Amino acid sequence: MFFHFEGMPITLRPILSALLFLLPLLSVRAEEGMWLFSNPPRESLQANHDFNLTDAWLHHLMRASVRFNSGGSGSFVSADGLVITNHHVGSDAIQKLSTAERDLLRDGFIARSPDEEIPCVDLELNVLQSIEDVTARVNAAIPLNATDAEATAARRRVMAEIEKESREATGLRSDVVTLYQGGLYHLYRYQRYTDIRLVFAPESSAAAFGGDPDNFEYPRYCLDFALFRVYADGRPLPVQDFLAWSPVGAQAGELTFVSGHPGRTSRLLTSAELLYLRDHFLPASVGSLHRREVLLSTWSARSLENARRAQDDLAGVQNGRKVREGNLAALQDPAFLGARLAAEAAFKARLRDTADGAAALAAYDRIAAAQSALADKALRTRLLSTGQGFWSESFSLARTLLRAAEESAKPNGERLREYSDARRESLELKLFSEQPIHPDLEIVKLADSLSHLVASLGADDPLVQQILAGQSPRQRAAALVNGTRVRDVAFRRELYAGGSEAVRAARDPMIELARLIDPEARALRLHSEQQDEIKQQAQAVLSAARFALEGTNVYPDATFTLRLSCGTVEGYEEDGQPVPPITVAAGLFERNRLQQNRPPFDLAPRWAERAAAVDPATPFNFVSTHDIIGGNSGSPVVNRAGEFVGIIFDGNRQSLSADYAYSDVEARAVSVHSAIILEALRKVYDAGFLADELLHGRR
Repeated sequence: MFFHFEGMPITLRPILSALLFLLPLLSVRAEEGMWLFSNPPRESLQANHDFNLTDAWLHHLMRASVRFNSGGSGSFVSADGLVITNHHVGSDAIQKLSTAERDLLRDGFIARSPDEEIPCVDLELNVLQSIEDVTARVNAAIPLNATDAEATAARRRVMAEIEKESREATGLRSDVVTLYQGGLYHLYRYQRYTDIRLVFAPESSAAAFGGDPDNFEYPRYCLDFALFRVYADGRPLPVQDFLAWSPVGAQAGELTFVSGHPGRTSRLLTSAELLYLRDHFLPASVGSLHRREVLLSTWSARSLENARRAQDDLAGVQNGRKVREGNLAALQDPAFLGARLAAEAAFKARLRDTADGAAALAAYDRIAAAQSALADKALRTRLLSTGQGFWSESFSLARTLLRAAEESAKPNGERLREYSDARRESLELKLFSEQPIHPDLEIVKLADSLSHLVASLGADDPLVQQILAGQSPRQRAAALVNGTRVRDVAFRRELYAGGSEAVRAARDPMIELARLIDPEARALRLHSEQQDEIKQQAQAVLSAARFALEGTNVYPDATFTLRLSCGTVEGYEEDGQPVPPITVAAGLFERNRLQQNRPPFDLAPRWAERAAAVDPATPFNFVSTHDIIGGNSGSPVVNRAGEFVGIIFDGNRQSLSADYAYSDVEARAVSVHSAIILEALRKVYDAGFLADELLHGRR
């Protein structure tokens, strides 16, 4: 959801911003919340845990935290630019470095000297430098009587202006972030790094031991980490703010913190929005992911090379399918959803007794109407605007080339946001990536998505008939993939530099397909943005009312920006049985034995050979009460001293409702323990030099 203040009493505009920062926090316990680094739960931590959260402690952790723009988090762990993240966060980069002859995902990788560290293809890392409140400027740019379309355009213009001015003044990546559904706008400035080199990755069978069957389950035995190094000017980046490594690691019952970049939560949605998710969006999403999973699994089974090429895609689809199934299960639970609906009804009852209650109650109706309007066009939006009907890297590149040419001719503030001047460098990094793109896999994916498009919209739909051009989905996909040149980086550079004239003159079939659907795709996007604008306006009214009644014990929904989560290392009870907070290495070998070494419970060759050398009592994985979501993968877990004690890599299945509400009864974050990382590097991989760098902070 993304608003102007139409319908909000003028007097509430400054009040809303002020209320967000009033202290003390009231009823939220310290364990709940994805807290802004600019507004952490200091009083709650002091009261509940006797912990004094100082500015110096927080600033150090902020500068040590890293965002992987491929989707995930990480942290600096040495003064020589060494970064740790999850293997599954780094897998996109690792896959792009792999070949049929050298499968780095399957076999792992160790750079035993600096010269062996491999430059990544298109990886971008961001490190947050500062946060600035720009709410007043954004709101002032929206005319009081603006229509939804005018408000959307005005907001886009002013955000683009702020980002461009900041980028030019500081040289930093600058993103205006919408918080509290439009209650606040913050400018986040990041140091951007693109010379990133792979240092270490375990085998995929070690990183993801248990595979899809164990995903979102616990106990676990996953060595889900990888090491990269940031370079600047051809040398390892000198880093002042890095996390000291704790060889002891996380201890049961201790207070710990997670610093990472949660992607998205939906905890402030209304009943109309939740019911739409339950009855329409999530079932469709689960069905689409199941379809893709079957397709990729079947194609992978045909050959080892197919399996290698599709491995990262398949893992992502399987993970996404489980997440969506968990989301859907939560909303299909009468008790869970009933509690959300009851809370909304109780809040509405309280609003009726307030001076501005009528405006707030009317906001619910506006959200419901906007949600209905979105639902009316949801199918075509999903297939055409978001591109699900054209699932392939080739189509994505073609659409980017087409739109980049068209958007560059417009004033900066009128462009689609991803084509603004402030985002140009990140766009070009992705557009000119040397990543391998395999035509055979592209044809399989595109053919399946075209078939889904035909089944969804109907073979007689005029646009569908134009898309297929008299061919079957498979024939059309093959013609498009085999006929396009967009997989050639030099060709992409030529068209990008030449603008609209060069793009049109190329007569590339994939670009022409993107051009064919673009008028409706753009119209659908504009419709979605305008309905989101209505919802955002209404949510701002509700936010003001909520803060007026309840104070500031509400953190904003996740936005893939840096957040702080507080929690304890703590087990739980499942089906009446206690689940211990920490697993040990002995459990890995026992689970492997019970599963008779069958995939995905097989030991990687190094682990099988070195099993006797590994201390069976070494802590392996652990669970904690941290409030996390997708995007937190790779986040460091630190203790009171700010030392690295583990790395988030998953949640248990009970945590899959976290998109909509936090719970600490059974829901847990799952992490790799710092001790097993050292043990594995020394005893399994003969990489004691890396263990020494982690412990001593220098190469």
